Amino acid sequence: MATKGKETDVSRAEDLVAGTSKHYANTAQVLAFDGGSFTVAEVIAKLQTIPALREATETAQATAHAKVAAEEAQLPALLAFMIAYIAFVKATFGATPDVLADFGLTPKKAPTPLTATQQAAAVAKRNATREARGTRSAKQKKAVKGNVTGVVVTPVTAAPQPASPQPATASTPVAGAPGASGGGSAPHS
Repeated sequence: MATKGKETDVSRAEDLVAGTSKHYANTAQVLAFDGGSFTVAEVIAKLQTIPALREATETAQATAHAKVAAEEAQLPALLAFMIAYIAFVKATFGATPDVLADFGLTPKKAPTPLTATQQAAAVAKRNATREARGTRSAKQKKAVKGNVTGVVVTPVTAAPQPASPQPATASTPVAGAPGASGGGSAPHS
């Protein structure tokens, strides 16, 4: 019979141990199957190994999960501490590469000076970028003034009063109404 999962295997092994103990316990019989001969004690011992292995595995997995959780909880703070310590060691012994090597660190690489050709290319590239972007220095920006022409400024002397709505009177003709002057059309029938 095919079993479904490790828990089913454990349960089946426990049931087989119980049945074997019940039906073969009082006999010194040798059981022959699977191309071999086994005593009842050997059969029970082998079957009891299955639940023992499963329990040991589950215990190990629980321990491993706890260890992983502990590492995940503590590791970020420890890594930050390590980075700060590396910065301290580099600041303290930065000028002595032999001492840094004792800590497993490499000294900061000194920048190599540019050749005359590389410097000229860098200046040309910098100037071309500034020209393309239209960037200017602080002094050049101060020199730029805007010119505005045709603006009339009207001074405001007093705050305007809010206009109150005037009700329409009957004597005021409405444009387009019948009987109003201004060429209104007659209603259609």
